[in-house]
Amino acid sequence: MPTPMSRVLPALDRFHAAHPWDHNAHYHRWLLRRLPEHFGRALDVGSGSGDPARCLAARATSVEGIDADPAMVACTRSLTAPALPVEFTVRDAAAGLPQGPFDVITCVAALHHLPFSETLTRFRDRLTPGGTLVVVGVARARTLGDHALGAAAIPMDVVMALLRNGGRGATRPASMTAPTLPPAMSFAEIVRRAQEGLPGARLRRRLFWRYTLLRRQA
Repeated sequence: MPTPMSRVLPALDRFHAAHPWDHNAHYHRWLLRRLPEHFGRALDVGSGSGDPARCLAARATSVEGIDADPAMVACTRSLTAPALPVEFTVRDAAAGLPQGPFDVITCVAALHHLPFSETLTRFRDRLTPGGTLVVVGVARARTLGDHALGAAAIPMDVVMALLRNGGRGATRPASMTAPTLPPAMSFAEIVRRAQEGLPGARLRRRLFWRYTLLRRQA
């Protein structure tokens, strides 16, 4: 028997097709507020269209963005001003990360594409002492609380889409053209496994079907 959400979600998808906005970009300012005003090397994992990496480049000495999709990396390079201290390379983070150390590592809506625990360990090993890891991730809704938070986000999501698009339709931003996978892990499982591999990590559920993870390296 169809549930209310089974009717709402297809309608929401159709609405977003006409009024797209990037849920991940909503957290870029939040991400920057967790970082120092100036830092050295930064790594953005799963860089997609490069928006987070370009944000980091305003504060970093150098930024490396990696993504496994060659077509997306080529698009990202074309969107990036040559003067910015950022380089985008084709690299599958599941096979390993560039040699560190890095003062900042970010990962926006990409961690669920990667082996979770192994990737967090690699992040930890690549950070400098005092370095910062910031993750904006997505989790699978399983509990009543998960579904309630998702339902509460729907009217705000519609309002944000209308505000961003001025009430009119819009072209999908490049950041929304990257290949995506549905998340497999619930937020509760993410918290448990993150605390096992990254003691001291702070995780929070967020609106718009996201969670955040913040950790400062000892």
